[in-house]
Amino acid sequence: MAEVKRVERPLSPHLQIYRPQMTSVSSILTRITGNALIVGVILAVWWLLAAATSPAYFRVADAVATSWFGDLVFTGSLWAIWYHYLAGLRHLYFDAGKGLDIKTAEMLGWGCIIGSVVLTVITIILV
Repeated sequence: MAEVKRVERPLSPHLQIYRPQMTSVSSILTRITGNALIVGVILAVWWLLAAATSPAYFRVADAVATSWFGDLVFTGSLWAIWYHYLAGLRHLYFDAGKGLDIKTAEMLGWGCIIGSVVLTVITIILV
């Protein structure tokens, strides 16, 4: 039987070779923001349940919700809502069979990221 010479190479694209594309980054961000919204919802529901439970328990929940941690969670959730919304519109556009070329898909991905940051800042300023 003939000997097979095995070539030493990575089994999948290695990070030294593979460059993440905007389309994959935006897809991953859509999944992350969708799941990260759960943290904001849990904090808001905890705050509401504490308000219905007792004044002492509400003071604890309110202290957490209005602390730097709560501000960070709610600001991140606001950004995640805007990003998830814009990414959903982008997917509706894709579902119509439009914008599927690489240049347009990358432009729409950047539009989702930049647009969500701008909309978050505008929302914080207005509220």
